[in-house]
Amino acid sequence: MNSLDTLPTPGLSQRLPPSNVQAEQALLGALLANNKAYERVSEFLTAEHFADPIHGRIYAAIQRRCEAGQIADPVTLRAEFEHSGMLDEVGGNAYLAQLLSAMVGIINAGDYGRVIRDAWLRRQLIDIGETVVNRAFGAEPELDGAGQIEAAEQTLFNLATQGGAERSGITFKAALIEAIELASKAFQNQGSVSGLDTGLRDLNKRTGGLHKSDLVILAGRPGMGKTALVTKIAFGAAKAMLDNARAENPNAMAKECVAVFSLEMSSDQLATRLLAEQARISGDKIRRGEISSRDFDTFVKVSREISDIPLVIDDTPAITLSALRTRCRRLQRTQGLGLVIVDYLQLMRPAAGTRPESRVLEISQITQGLKAIAKELAVPVIALSQLSRSVESRDDKRPQLSDLRESGSIEQDADMVMFIYRDEYYLAQREPKITSFDRDDKYQEAMEKWKSDMQNVYQKAELIIAKQRHGPTGKIDLFFEGEFTRFADLDTMHE
Repeated sequence: MNSLDTLPTPGLSQRLPPSNVQAEQALLGALLANNKAYERVSEFLTAEHFADPIHGRIYAAIQRRCEAGQIADPVTLRAEFEHSGMLDEVGGNAYLAQLLSAMVGIINAGDYGRVIRDAWLRRQLIDIGETVVNRAFGAEPELDGAGQIEAAEQTLFNLATQGGAERSGITFKAALIEAIELASKAFQNQGSVSGLDTGLRDLNKRTGGLHKSDLVILAGRPGMGKTALVTKIAFGAAKAMLDNARAENPNAMAKECVAVFSLEMSSDQLATRLLAEQARISGDKIRRGEISSRDFDTFVKVSREISDIPLVIDDTPAITLSALRTRCRRLQRTQGLGLVIVDYLQLMRPAAGTRPESRVLEISQITQGLKAIAKELAVPVIALSQLSRSVESRDDKRPQLSDLRESGSIEQDADMVMFIYRDEYYLAQREPKITSFDRDDKYQEAMEKWKSDMQNVYQKAELIIAKQRHGPTGKIDLFFEGEFTRFADLDTMHE
């Protein structure tokens, strides 16, 4: 081997990580001299931001005492460190006294704190860069190139949200202006919708539409029509976007779009379902080719009429949270984004490069990530969710919040939780069997009652709002046409 091969290569590896020990000493001296200086850094500075671990321990002790309303100075800290056996680790009495001589004024404390945090941020970026390089060289062979990009994006996003610029509060006056703007929008829309139109009148009245930054969970047992309902909402919202754009110019295109991440159905299946609903032709007949030439003409005509609807369908199976976030950001940048729909929650994977310890923790990461996307992009996010089988063991099979799978995280993170329930589905399974009766008249009586009950619930569905941060809960009756998997307002069933 050539001896030159053993020499270190000059470059990034020979540079010292960014730090500013003098700023750390000056800030700690200011905090020890005047505890009021802590108020200027408490919001954004933590012990881990200090490059020198000794300074981090001292800051943590100051932080602990200030938060408890106690005095933090060299005398009280010396006693605390002596009691914990850490006095020598932090340099002893001499170093605590030395920090006082390095102090800066309380006015400059905030600036020094930001210098310390900025150095920490740059150290984190160096760590992320080294991880990206090591992964690219094969340190984690289970991650392919695309997975490495997603993992890097997720890590950068976490750093941006946890360690980025501190958020300042908004004045009450500014908050009032926003509230008045929302109320004005609702007033101009005849008091019905201040958010995004759902295409369902009664749902709009109960919720005021879909609101920016909200995470909405729509849950139900298999066969209830979750996908059909969320497809109806997606189409209604997209149509409203197009109608708003064409209010002044009939040839204009929508300025925003609805992104549907369909993890269960392919894009052509979802498009077929939408066409079947709009053309009033059975999707089952379309798939089997059992339609007349007249129906096919209607099918083609409707497809032309709705082709400009701003719907974007992504049918990537088992999409990761980081990939979904990246695609949403791209859509917002290129087309404008008004609504995100995920069908469904349990089929998603957490961010690439993360390994949750349990399924509950995994779902918690996903719901928190979806809520973060809603807030970051200022759009409503609707995520479908499965329900546990505990529903089936009850006489009243109407869902409850406790029926949500991994319900703790889903219920906590959601701004609104809705359940779809159709009594017709369960009642159809309870059709009387003649073998269950010893006399024919009892069977006939039971059959008549069953038919009467079926008539009462025929083509009816219940949308149960179990949680809503900004409004009332309750039940909304909807019309459901099973042949076309179509939901509508209940009084429009004959239209």
